Amino acid sequence: MLVMVTSLQSINAQDKSVKMTNPLLQKSALQYQAPAFNLIKDEHFKPAFEYGLAVHDKEILAITNNTAKATFQNTILALETSGVDLKRATGMFYNLTGSNTNPTLQALQAEYAPIFSAHSDKMYLNSKLYNRIKAVDLNTLKGEDKKLTENYLQDFELAGANLSEADKEKMKKINGELASLGTLFGNKLLAARKNGAILFDNVTDLDGLSANDLAAAKLKATEAGHDGQYLIGLQNTTQQPLLQSLTNRATREKIFKSSWTRAEKNDDGDTREVLEQMAKLRLQKANLMGKKNFAEWKLQDQMAQTPERAMNLLAKIAGPAVAKAKGEAKEIQDLIDAQNGGFKLEPWDWNFYSEQVRKAKYDLDESQVKPYFELTTVLEKGVFFAAQKMYGITFKARPDLPVYHPDVVAYEVFDKDGKSMAIYYLDFYTRDNKNGGAWMNSFVKQSHYLKQKPVIVNVYNFAKPINGNPSLISFDNVTTMFHEFGHTLHGLFANQNYASLSGTSVPRDFVEFPSQINEHAALDPEVLKNYAIHYKTKEVIPQELIDKIKKAESFNSGYHVTELLAASTLDMNWHSVENEADFKPTLIFEKEALEKYGLLVNEVPTRYHSPYFAHIWSGGYSAGYYAYTWSKTLDYNVYDWMNANGGLTRENCERFRKYILSVGNSVDLNQAFKEFIGHDMEIEPYLRNAGLIEK
Repeated sequence: MLVMVTSLQSINAQDKSVKMTNPLLQKSALQYQAPAFNLIKDEHFKPAFEYGLAVHDKEILAITNNTAKATFQNTILALETSGVDLKRATGMFYNLTGSNTNPTLQALQAEYAPIFSAHSDKMYLNSKLYNRIKAVDLNTLKGEDKKLTENYLQDFELAGANLSEADKEKMKKINGELASLGTLFGNKLLAARKNGAILFDNVTDLDGLSANDLAAAKLKATEAGHDGQYLIGLQNTTQQPLLQSLTNRATREKIFKSSWTRAEKNDDGDTREVLEQMAKLRLQKANLMGKKNFAEWKLQDQMAQTPERAMNLLAKIAGPAVAKAKGEAKEIQDLIDAQNGGFKLEPWDWNFYSEQVRKAKYDLDESQVKPYFELTTVLEKGVFFAAQKMYGITFKARPDLPVYHPDVVAYEVFDKDGKSMAIYYLDFYTRDNKNGGAWMNSFVKQSHYLKQKPVIVNVYNFAKPINGNPSLISFDNVTTMFHEFGHTLHGLFANQNYASLSGTSVPRDFVEFPSQINEHAALDPEVLKNYAIHYKTKEVIPQELIDKIKKAESFNSGYHVTELLAASTLDMNWHSVENEADFKPTLIFEKEALEKYGLLVNEVPTRYHSPYFAHIWSGGYSAGYYAYTWSKTLDYNVYDWMNANGGLTRENCERFRKYILSVGNSVDLNQAFKEFIGHDMEIEPYLRNAGLIEK
């Protein structure tokens, strides 16, 4: 059993200078408590954790042992406002371990994962505290006060507050092991990604890449001690962006296989043993809670509520998606045959040849499009312009604010009435010490009670330009920018009293919905013509090219939906096992799960292979990756409604802000959706808008 080193005596004896001199233990003096990154150093985290844990322990003890009758103020509100120092320190820490880590932070992450888990268990498995929460009279509460109380009750019950003392000890042990394994998985995956980079001696092996891509690969090799060679790094998904351009088939195969096998090489980056342990422990955790599998336990507070409802949605989409993907595969194979290729289509061929099919069908060439998408222009004249058009908000660069890496930029955000409302950071470029993918985090969450305004960051993994070249991105990456900013809007427009209910603190299968809606702004005619400006000629993208992009919008949709559904189904299968004996070695388990649901399509690999599926093993999406499809279905329902009512007009967007973006988790979200659109979620808009059935 883990022993905490933070006693009440040690708090009282602690040198007060720790609180006074550690920037993590003080409210930042910067606007809206924006982090003082210029003052924060690695050595500040450990003492901040120790101090924060000790103070939070003391606060929880005081709430638990309060002899006064339990009320909202002395119990629920007291819990909500406890642990301020700990939340500030851990919030900063986990953003850095995701976006700019180093060996010191990694070691701290491994050390404190079980400690933080034990600390959480100490609170959520505290029967005396749970009984005090239950004693608060819900009938005397309304609005957010009532919702917050209900949420705390549910959180305690989901954590196991009703368990016997013996089972609580088992739960604590499982949680501690899972916390350590999750950190270990993340660190191993970082090593796997780095180890999986591919070195090439000859530039001819990389025919088809742009001069900028080649220069970046050469620089990467030099930095790794391989001067004169070329190093191609891996992104976190199965398919790699450069496969679209590489003409050498052997090179494509080498890169794809390195991506696919990155975390199954029996080295320091092999994750299979770790994830298999995690899957078993999660089943044990669910069984302790009286549930037959982990997914059943996990989905209780989600919109879907049961794994059956989630899988039913995936299954209804899978048939049309796979059929469409097989049709797309035939088109590609026909092209290969017409070129006398003499080989059968493989996963490493798909992006290269599908790009040719797209050119043939739509006369659309990615290399024609990319020069119109310079990163800063896309941000300021695209993402920001759309936000002003849709919601009236504006932005001002804030180069005076300190940042955690030289690549990070900061802005101040102003609401439609001109009043300052938030601070917003962006971290654009890939680094070896950064997790793959793109995401949104909050450094400070909105709360009227705490008088807090949002401080938000979006993190990306775009290739950094070198030698003074412009930062040109693909239209897929443009969409990613609009998507992540949709999460930011969800945080910016939060309008809650309590941080726990604020902004993006919503179920996983709802949180992607606002971000997916914002993706549609990327192709709004007025918005597109404002940001799609050729970086050399400064000419606006021609209408002819816009028409081609729109016509090609559902191109390859069978492939994209199938790879997503395969990953979602894999996740749900890992977490729907009911008997430990039914787990099998990772690669066998994955193959059988995909075969069972008709999603083992050779040419269409799952978006994430189990060994590097970070979302579900270390990213909080366990039994929750289906959420992207559930949210997308919500999105297409609302998108149809908007189109039927004039499109992305200010009036429609203000309505969306009112019913969806501003309510956080303070209301019944199924009801909020229904109030906005007038009916429950339907599947047909997904199938039609995704191009899986005829419009």
